[in-house]
Amino acid sequence: MRLFTAVLPSPPAVAELAAAVDGLRALPGSDRLRWTPAEGWHFTLAFLGEVDEALLPELCERFGRAARRHHPFQARLAGGGRFGDRVLWAGVADGRPALRALAGSVSAGARRAGVPVEDRPYRPHLTVARARGGPAPGARRPDLRPFAEALAAFSGSAWRAGEVALVRSRLPVSGTPGEHPRYETLETWALGA
Repeated sequence: MRLFTAVLPSPPAVAELAAAVDGLRALPGSDRLRWTPAEGWHFTLAFLGEVDEALLPELCERFGRAARRHHPFQARLAGGGRFGDRVLWAGVADGRPALRALAGSVSAGARRAGVPVEDRPYRPHLTVARARGGPAPGARRPDLRPFAEALAAFSGSAWRAGEVALVRSRLPVSGTPGEHPRYETLETWALGA
């Protein structure tokens, strides 16, 4: 099964960001973006990829230990940016060091359980949209700069991050345009519990 660990923003934080993102949909080129549904927004801590179900008990034990080592923290969705011409994202202002530390602990737990995790600097972000187009001849991706610039001024309210979630990702199989992965939270662990 395809898994990742995440911190899920509070419903009020998601609603604030959703209102800001709705404004971006009026910008030229927005129809060439695949907007991620607000109900799936999350801060990935560690992407685990395809994981053998037999590893779940050990993974869960290690993620529970990792969560207990960290305290709940205040976070605030703020700003935005882009990864090249592919991904538009919202950032986090408060809570960045705590997210980094938590991501490090969760990644270490996954490795100890035998699940390889990419070893690269953690950049907390929440994916808002992905650009369509690309490798096909003549298919150009839209310019994400105006979207990132418009999102840069966003500043949401503080919310309490209090748990780590293990999430299953089910990729679309129909090939229907606009279809998105479906996320199912399998387990959560309270921070500091």
